[in-house]
Amino acid sequence: MDTMRWVDGRLEILDQTLLPEKTEYIRCDRYETVCEAIRRLSVRGAPAIGAAAAYGLALGASAIDVAGREQFIRAVEKIARDLAATRPTAVNLQWAVDRLLGVMKNTAGGVDVLKEVLLEEAHAIYREDLESNRRMGEFGQVLVPQKASVLTHCNAGALATAGLGTALGVIRAAHRAGKQVEVYAGETRPLLQGARLTTWEMLQENIPVTLITDNMAGYLMARGKVDLVIVGADRIAANGDTANKIGTYGVAVLAGEHGIPFYVAAPMSTVDFNVASGEDIPIENRDEREITHFAGVRVAPPGVKIWNPAFDVTPARLITAIITDRGVAYPPYTESLAGLAAK
Repeated sequence: MDTMRWVDGRLEILDQTLLPEKTEYIRCDRYETVCEAIRRLSVRGAPAIGAAAAYGLALGASAIDVAGREQFIRAVEKIARDLAATRPTAVNLQWAVDRLLGVMKNTAGGVDVLKEVLLEEAHAIYREDLESNRRMGEFGQVLVPQKASVLTHCNAGALATAGLGTALGVIRAAHRAGKQVEVYAGETRPLLQGARLTTWEMLQENIPVTLITDNMAGYLMARGKVDLVIVGADRIAANGDTANKIGTYGVAVLAGEHGIPFYVAAPMSTVDFNVASGEDIPIENRDEREITHFAGVRVAPPGVKIWNPAFDVTPARLITAIITDRGVAYPPYTESLAGLAAK
């Protein structure tokens, strides 16, 4: 199923807040609709957010009615700032809009030419993500034993990208290589991306999957039921520290305690070499209603204080390897990630 699609001059985004009960697409005729879809997690996952933002910028640019090149560029830059402000942690979003801005400014021609170039670059980001996922899967599946139980956290699958997925892309590649893979999916509180999305994706491909609550992971490992952990990432610092969905850090600590390999799968576009370590990664804090309410029903007493970070940071020392679309990086990550980036 397409996470997003460009149809007749507009963007259609699969509304993941409705899955698995409903399959509906949001029709985006204005870039503001794309901003809202990103903000409310109708589209989520770092690579998918990047692709959606690229299309959002092209969509917004197509509606700008000015004749002058410089005036057009200033208007596009304003749209880019609006898109970049929707979610601060996932670096692919800023990377995508910066890439489109760079191509636009380096292209000669008038407004019509620039509009066309922006849309073509958005298409290119989408296509490249599909190929990136395929390569990541091939690199990563080599690390998966012939018979393996894999624990994953949140959703790093096709729904989080333009196609196959990052962490789930590795699992898919292992499955297609004939390996006997079964998946344990943590539910991922508070919005249940693992329960709603990861299990749904695995069921679509007939990959055995078992749903657990987040607080069962340690006992599952202690029972010897986990061979490796694979997760995605929203931003990776130059030293390998990785921001991912809240709860990932706890899974990494548990994996280290039980001697279980802990892998991160993400494209090189998720590596932010401008950030030295995880301490400098901005962490998004979200609406308290995500915790105080469940399915629209209040489950916590009025007046209670709420802390709701969307992500946490896993230190590089807890990560066995980082699977990218250019190869697998091993510690020390400052050197290995830079080496892959230079390829």
